[in-house]
Amino acid sequence: MRLHVGCAMWTHAPWQGRFLPHPLPPGERLRSYATWCNAVEGNTTFYATPVRSTVESWARQTGPDFRFVVKLPRSITHERRLAGADEELRSFLEAIEPLGPRAHALWVQLPGSFAPTDLGALAGFLRRLPRSHRYAVEVRHRAFFDDARSAGLLERVLTGVGAEWIPFDTTPLFQSPPTSDAEREAWTKKPRMPRRSSALTDRPIIRYLGRDDTVRTIEGWRQWVGTVTEWLREGRSPTVFIHTPDNAEALMLARRFHEEVRARLPQVEPLPQPLPTEPLTLF
Repeated sequence: MRLHVGCAMWTHAPWQGRFLPHPLPPGERLRSYATWCNAVEGNTTFYATPVRSTVESWARQTGPDFRFVVKLPRSITHERRLAGADEELRSFLEAIEPLGPRAHALWVQLPGSFAPTDLGALAGFLRRLPRSHRYAVEVRHRAFFDDARSAGLLERVLTGVGAEWIPFDTTPLFQSPPTSDAEREAWTKKPRMPRRSSALTDRPIIRYLGRDDTVRTIEGWRQWVGTVTEWLREGRSPTVFIHTPDNAEALMLARRFHEEVRARLPQVEPLPQPLPTEPLTLF
């Protein structure tokens, strides 16, 4: 039984020399991260489709059980809004091909302006996608969370093609006013949505945003620990991504979340042992 956990990135300046060895060449950073976590969000692909050689390097640095949840480029989701993007989609799928089974799901993150009235475009887009991949959709329009009919229509579209609905739980961030510069910035940029904790498939994906205070981050995920534990007992295979506004402790927190679930369900396989941040010596 395996639980996958990860962060929004695999390299972050505050981690260097503290959690991860420093310096590390670019071709070794993901390999080092993969000794801490067994999944990562592929956010960089939102801004540009990577060249194939870069993706080949990602594959070389990770085992076949490592999970990438790879975000579709914004040219497809935000600029073209899922219409007339066949060429961009083809290029993207060719680029990520070297990931093989590591491409756990392709992540369709939609803009906040993508409303229930746009569900026809989403349904048509998902039906045209190759069945060789799994898909997960993140919506940010408030109606999908406040209006039961809109939520039901979205669930029907997703279940029709076996796609998952990715919740982005930001409720801990907005429970009280920000206390750091990073939190203040997150308040202006992150979506303020109700928590949603229903799985549509056997591979649910959670994005969780805590606070820069690790104690409050841990307090805020208690419900998720219980939910994920139940999913595992049901035979599902969840993936959980831990964020904080500054992400300085996110790597450690992702492992902490895994440990809390494993304390309730010892059958969950342990994560790898992290590499030492400094080379081992004889003295």
